[in-house]
Amino acid sequence: MEKINTILYKSINEENIEVLVRDFYSQVLQDSVLSSFFIEKLGDNFQGEKWEEHLLLLTDFWKFVALGYEEYDGNPLRPHFDIPGLTTEAFTRWLTLFHTTVDTLYVPSIAIYFKEKSNNIASNFIRKLNL
Repeated sequence: MEKINTILYKSINEENIEVLVRDFYSQVLQDSVLSSFFIEKLGDNFQGEKWEEHLLLLTDFWKFVALGYEEYDGNPLRPHFDIPGLTTEAFTRWLTLFHTTVDTLYVPSIAIYFKEKSNNIASNFIRKLNL
């Protein structure tokens, strides 16, 4: 059953970033364009240990991006070099799903903030990956 959020978040905090990451990646796992990239690396069990590690890492990444938290010290670009078949179309699909997710979770001003950040990140990745 699809979760419908009737209350839009009016601010960004640790808790709703975790909701964002988990809601978004549960959709990614179901997406015909994106799921294979993730299933190959993490498996198809969203409740599994590999997925949980990835979700925690991505939650820390978005807390770093949106809130300036320093728990994230990874290199988000690096793993993308090892993904065979990655295309600009996959990034476009990722952005479409991400934008839809932030629109369902946040008031417009915050959704726009996340959209701008994600667009910048994706553009940077596409450029650096020579896609």
